[in-house]
Amino acid sequence: MKLRIRGDSVRLRLTRGDVRALLDTGAVDDETRFPGGSTFRYRLTARADCSEVGAAFAGGTLTVALPTALARAWGESEDVGIRVALPLAAGELGLLIEKDSPCLTARPGEDDSDAFASDAPRGTNC
Repeated sequence: MKLRIRGDSVRLRLTRGDVRALLDTGAVDDETRFPGGSTFRYRLTARADCSEVGAAFAGGTLTVALPTALARAWGESEDVGIRVALPLAAGELGLLIEKDSPCLTARPGEDDSDAFASDAPRGTNC
């Protein structure tokens, strides 16, 4: 699972294996370790007790929660993403959960073998 944060926007990109894990186990997790021993964790869950998409940050972990029915409908369809806006005290938090596709330009060290198919020809843009 890849994570991109920019301002009040969070984007999670899931490979085929990530989507399978989400549907099979109800969660997919990843983490980034920092010098000094700190760890930032991020998690996407699919929960039956969840009635709408939500996000929380606590204990060094970002958790995005989806209702199980929404996660399953998205994961088993050709739909690429789920986009929602959550209200903040001032403004909104934009969430985008999407199926990861291969980069248009091959990058050293990037493994796109578990990515979803893309209609764009590889090597034309970045």
